[in-house]
Amino acid sequence: MRRHRRAKIVATVGPASASPEMLKALFLAGVDTFRLNFSHGAQEDHAKVHAAIRALERQIRRPIGILMDLQGPKIRVGTLRDGKIAVESGETIRFVLRGSAGDRSSIPLPHPEIFAAVAPGHDLLIDDGRVRVRVTGLGEDFIEAKVIVGGAISNHKGVNLPGTVLDLSPLTAKDRSDLEYGLRLGVDWVALSFVQKPSDVLEARGLIGERAGLMAKIEKPAALERIDDIIQLSDAIMVARGDLGVEIPHEDVPGRQKELVRACRLAVKPVIVATQMLDSMVLSPTPTRAEVSDVATAIYDGADAVMLSAESATGRYPREAVEMMDRIIRSTEQHKMYRSIIQATQPNEEQTPPHAVATAAADLASSISAKAIVAYTSSGTTAARVARKRPSLPVLAITPNTEISRRLCLLWGAHSVLSEDVKSYEEMVERATAFAAEEEFARSGDLLVVVAGIPFAQAGTTNNLRVASVP
Repeated sequence: MRRHRRAKIVATVGPASASPEMLKALFLAGVDTFRLNFSHGAQEDHAKVHAAIRALERQIRRPIGILMDLQGPKIRVGTLRDGKIAVESGETIRFVLRGSAGDRSSIPLPHPEIFAAVAPGHDLLIDDGRVRVRVTGLGEDFIEAKVIVGGAISNHKGVNLPGTVLDLSPLTAKDRSDLEYGLRLGVDWVALSFVQKPSDVLEARGLIGERAGLMAKIEKPAALERIDDIIQLSDAIMVARGDLGVEIPHEDVPGRQKELVRACRLAVKPVIVATQMLDSMVLSPTPTRAEVSDVATAIYDGADAVMLSAESATGRYPREAVEMMDRIIRSTEQHKMYRSIIQATQPNEEQTPPHAVATAAADLASSISAKAIVAYTSSGTTAARVARKRPSLPVLAITPNTEISRRLCLLWGAHSVLSEDVKSYEEMVERATAFAAEEEFARSGDLLVVVAGIPFAQAGTTNNLRVASVP
């Protein structure tokens, strides 16, 4: 079963999509990777979904990616005396660390790391920015702030601090428990929330090792300041536009999205664009035209994948949302402007033999009208190097590693096939042509471009290029 598009679809699993029947329907509609959101649901519930996806994988004999998304720290106001306080622009309010009466002069904020890091002039955004206050003074256990944008502050609403770097690990005790549970299950990707600096990624890497791909979610302004280092330390990036859009001006988000996609292409790392892509389809069977344009923009940017959140997790129309996403991607990639836009945003290749070989494979395949590029890849790197070029034809990625075949479900243009290691050059060509025919990429007489690393099964040695004809 092959997809007739290059960009991938990630869908979040929730009450609307957790049954084996719906999971199968969503896969057939176009889902390549399923996201398990550990901010919601018990570990046992996620284990059932994981088992159902793996059973589906065996049934259809195609790899399916599974992404676990860790909750990360949640900063919230405490409990208020009357459950809610209405504040007006211009007035002064006070947050306290402890001993709160729960009124406007002592709003509970039980997070000592905030009191240690915040400074006058810093903003606190409450309830996704619906209320904005600016710090005017502080002590060891209190913060005085002027209300910039008034509104209601109610119990346990979230607090964002866009100008403050908190001395806070991205991994809570819950995250560490969830992480170990997910790794035992065998998830393919781990998405790390609340990344502020490179050391956050290193901390998670120490726990994950090579058991899963590590994906950094970019949702904090501090992460943007160290983005190149964070990308290099991660295996993939998620542009988490929801939280990011709270902490930076809304009008800056589109430009940041383009910067992040381009930086990931340059670094040969998959990048997902996420949050509110078809949000109206939570309640409606059709999206708005602006949402369709938003998805298309991510595809024109060259994103490896786009993601559905509430649309597939709790929405009324999960299958329709996936079908719509699939149609938008295919229509965009077939548009006459698509190739010229993708080529115009092509990052400069690194001047190394592996990158040069991968680039040459893409250029050669296009010039001889080959039907596919066949990439032998033990770690996924060879396929990623080819995909970075965003060639006009599909990438058939042959790997001996089950885990890598599943991770490739996030990579632009890659159709992964599991196969034993090849032992000789002749076997490499024979198997490439056989798989291309079997997977319906080519017919007898069609040309393929085969790229591999020799010696075989040695990661990172992309050094060989071959034109082959399907017998």
